[in-house]
Amino acid sequence: MPQRAVVPITAEGLKTACSQCNLQELCLPFGMSDGDIDQLDGLVGARRKVKRHQHLYRVGDTFEAIFAVRTGSFKTDVLLEDGREQVTGFQMSGEIIGLDGISTDAHTCNAVALEDSDVCIIPFANLETLSREVESLQHQFHKVMSREIVRDHGVMMLLGSMRAEERLAAFLINMSQRFTARGFSAAEFHLRMTREEIGSYLGLKLETVSRAFSRFQENGLIKVQQKHIRIVNIGGLKALLSHLPSV
Repeated sequence: MPQRAVVPITAEGLKTACSQCNLQELCLPFGMSDGDIDQLDGLVGARRKVKRHQHLYRVGDTFEAIFAVRTGSFKTDVLLEDGREQVTGFQMSGEIIGLDGISTDAHTCNAVALEDSDVCIIPFANLETLSREVESLQHQFHKVMSREIVRDHGVMMLLGSMRAEERLAAFLINMSQRFTARGFSAAEFHLRMTREEIGSYLGLKLETVSRAFSRFQENGLIKVQQKHIRIVNIGGLKALLSHLPSV
């Protein structure tokens, strides 16, 4: 089994205090009491740095932990039978990844860093034990898993009922909302993924994604400079989705 491409950090950097993390409201501790978070502090005992384009884990790796993205961003993908890569999601700071391994004790997708990133390691066996003792942690973990299910349903709706431009509009609105939740601009942000990866996620060809970006720019909805996006008319993007559920 290939080794995970990660960079170890020194002992001084191992301890991560959830109670001091500025992503607390986006991550697993949200809604927990200070005392419960103190117990979680003892569970999250290490961090791992993952360089851009390197794997946090691969398909088939033994499932041992889930990961909270502290800085940076990731994509998850699977390899199809014809050799094509299918992107299944994009994860940002404050989000949990690795849940795919729970059912089979092995990861069912790859997790690849889109930029130099840093994750908190949460050993799953310890999380299960602590969840039985701390009711608020169990409740919050269930909410995290439920959020993933809702997101998956949203993607299925997106792929099943939307035209190409509607899919891209939904994607840009979703990214805007996620950046806003992290204290960044809702109108101007940098996409770490390629247009090809966006197309894979949205079920669109690269050429279709590029045409949709160009059309949005021509219609005054966005300004695009390589991966830098500025939303000029958020209302116009939302109008494309006025008859569709949000994702």
